[in-house]
Order: sequence, then structure tokens, then C-alpha cells
Amino acid sequence: MPVALLTPNLPGYRLPLYERLARDHGVEVLCYGGGERYIPPWLAGDLDRQIAQAPFPARRLSGGAREAYGLGRRYDTVIAPYAGGEILPAAYLGAHRHGRPFVLWASVWAQPWSLKNALGLPLTLRIYRGADAVVAYGEHVRRFVARIRGRDNDVFIAPQSVEADVFGRTVSEDEIADFRRRYELPPAPLVAYVGRLVEEKGVGVLLEAWRTAAPAATLLMVGDGPLRDRCARSDGVRVIGPLTRAGLPPAYAASEFAVLASIATPRFREPWGLVCNEAMHQRRPVLASTAVGAAAGGLVRDGETGLVVPSGDALSLADALERLLDDPLLCRRLGERAEQEVAAYNYDAMAEAFGRALAVAEA
Repeated sequence: MPVALLTPNLPGYRLPLYERLARDHGVEVLCYGGGERYIPPWLAGDLDRQIAQAPFPARRLSGGAREAYGLGRRYDTVIAPYAGGEILPAAYLGAHRHGRPFVLWASVWAQPWSLKNALGLPLTLRIYRGADAVVAYGEHVRRFVARIRGRDNDVFIAPQSVEADVFGRTVSEDEIADFRRRYELPPAPLVAYVGRLVEEKGVGVLLEAWRTAAPAATLLMVGDGPLRDRCARSDGVRVIGPLTRAGLPPAYAASEFAVLASIATPRFREPWGLVCNEAMHQRRPVLASTAVGAAAGGLVRDGETGLVVPSGDALSLADALERLLDDPLLCRRLGERAEQEVAAYNYDAMAEAFGRALAVAEA
């Protein structure tokens, strides 16, 4: 029997991983929908079309928690992420009820707090401790999981990855000039923000820092969300809306660096922030906050592959913006190191981590 891997949807940046897992471990991907809190609609796309075009076995999990509970009857092993409401506990309990190994794909690195989370905490801890193996987003998640499990010898890091052939391609000066003309961007230097325009992504803090720094540059905001109008009304800010993944490399190449200033809330802490990987493949450093998983997990390192500032600190963020804009040599040095470091964050390494977790779980 194959291995079941549960996921909300099939975004493009996961397809190379799933293709490898299907080829090497007989994985079938089961999609239950949702996940808009982390993946915006313009990126998630049409799930039925994604499933029909998937280059690996995939289908929709239409029976919800009941079907997730019964997966242990049809699959040798069940892999499920920390997401999906009732899907995770149903998949875990069902796998163990039917004597099947269960692998948790962990992304959380701080316990979220809400009434729902508090009520579900005993079962959540049971899943963390009872999983036969864990695959973690990064070192920050591994540490969090290890504290709960009391061990880390069965927690494996699958480095978060994006398509190097898409984001690392050469973008010519002509393509950059065409990108600027298409969006009527001023000749001033650009700083790229890519993602949902929401408070938890630190957009409010970023706007405050931009106003404080008042740089001779333009903050290029690629994305959409409830704060779009506020962003569009801010001085020195241009909102161009979402871009396709193939359309993002010119935005990064046209910019001096990328910024992700996410803040920690009771219910959210940025699990990773793949825009960091994307920018680094274009040899662009990242200015990140301490609430960004890619910084906590070791990809964005202060003074090495970018700059890291305290979460929610607009003054520190403004200082860092000015520092990078005022020092092109620093920006170039950080960008070159970033490109070197992100190369290790690839799909082969991700698939290897899943393979090790499956071997331990199924032993």
C-alpha cells in the first residue's frame, strides 16, 4: 500500500517535493482544501485543476475528518501537517487505531494561544509526543518539537525550498527595465515586500519604519490583502498587486533587497517565509524580523545573509533599511553570501529528510 501525505493544497513550490516523494516512497498526496491563512488565493490556485495536472498520484480528501481517520486502513503510513483543524487529530488517531506509523510535518515553533488551541492542547501534545517521527521546517521547529518530545533523534529537518530554476534564473537588464516600465516605477532604488498585506506580516510596522526612515527609495509591495489601501496611500510606496511565481524574479532583481517584518501574535508566528529563499536565489539579501522562521531557523543571519531586527521595532527596522540603502557594497556582499547559503535549501534535501523520517517511523 502507498504512503498518504495530507496537505491543504498543491502550490507550485511543493510540487518538486511531492514528485520526489511519490517516486522514491510511493507517496499519494491527499488534499483537503483551505489553508488560506498561510497561502493567499492568488498563490493557492484552483485545487481541482492542480490535482488534475499533478505529475504524481493526488486526489481530493472529500470526506473530511472521517475519511482522514480511515486512512490507516488503506495506507502503510500517514504523514500530516500541523494544520487542517480536525484533519490532523483524525489522521493521527486513525493511523494508530489501525496500527500504522504516523509522521508529523511540523511547522510551528511557538505554541499558538486561543480558546480553541487551549482546549485542544492535550491532544496536540499527545500528537507531538506520539508521532513515530517528525519532519520539521527548520532548526527553530526542531528545537520546539524536541522540548515537547524530550528527544530529537527522530526529528528531521526538511529545509524549506523553492524552485531554484525559477527564482535563480538570470534576469537581464532589459527585463528589469521592462518590469519598471510596465508598472511605471520611479527611477529610485526599490525595496521589495512580497506577500499578504496583513498586520501579522508586519506590514503596519514596515510602513511606520518606511515613514520614519523616509529613504530616497520606493517600497515595492507585491501582493494583496486588507491593508492594500493603507499601503497605497503611504508616501514612497507602490503596490502592484500579486504576481505569478514566474513573474517574481524580475521584481527581486529590480530591488536592492527584500524585507519581511512579520510580528508575533498569540495565534501566529511566521513558520518560515519562502520569500526569503526566493530573494536569495536572485542574490538579494533579506531584512527580516526575529519573528520570521527563516531567521529563527538560520537562513537569514544578521550580518551574513541579511539583517535581522527585533520583531515589532519600527525604529530598528528603519535603521536597518537606511543601512542597506546607504551601503551598496554591504548589500552586494550579503547578497552574494545569501545566494551561496540558499543553495543547500533544495528539494533533494527535503526529500531525504522525509525518507529518513519514514525509515524510522516504519522500523
